[in-house]
Amino acid sequence: MNEAVANTITGEKVSVKEKVYFGIKRTFDICVSLVGMIFLVPCIIFVKLAYMLTGDFHTIFYSQKRIGKDGKEFKFYKFRSMLVDSEDILTNTLKMDPIAADEYKKTKKLKNDPRITKVGKIIRKTSIDELPQLINILKGDMSLIGNRPYLPREKEDMGPYFDSIVKTKPGLTGYWQVNGRSATTFEKRLELESYYSNHCSLKMDIKIFFKTFTAVLLHKGAE
Repeated sequence: MNEAVANTITGEKVSVKEKVYFGIKRTFDICVSLVGMIFLVPCIIFVKLAYMLTGDFHTIFYSQKRIGKDGKEFKFYKFRSMLVDSEDILTNTLKMDPIAADEYKKTKKLKNDPRITKVGKIIRKTSIDELPQLINILKGDMSLIGNRPYLPREKEDMGPYFDSIVKTKPGLTGYWQVNGRSATTFEKRLELESYYSNHCSLKMDIKIFFKTFTAVLLHKGAE
């Protein structure tokens, strides 16, 4: 599959096999995202009520610029799982706590993250916070299966993996998510996602799709 992806990037003629693969992938994305919208509405009500009950009346949606296919940025949607001033909290935490700074450098995450709200812990553990990405999938910015949509500030940290990872659209779930998720280091995540971009296929996507259910139900690697 790596040759086909490379051809897509360089503008060379894509094989019939590849056209079929990407065509099926996009059709599946549209169908799943449309059906998913039915479940998104009650989730919006649930998350909003949960936040209100904790005294948080800020918006439940969170949007941010992320890196998409070919390195192009797009507006990424999630349910908010952090405090509204999360960026300031992160900056101060990394400045004041060298242990946390070292942890964040290795994983791009904090195990005991002071930014996450009480409601946020629940919707992260159940992966409900990811559901608004169905909007991104329907728009074509993302796919159901793909790599993690990275932050622009993470581009430098991605190093030599960047070019291979952005060959494909970011995904709601993917090879990294079903192979450790938060339990892996940032470096290992990059290796897994680079592998996906260079070997993606319909068979591989189907395996990831079904393994995702197991990962979500068992909360495997979720934080």
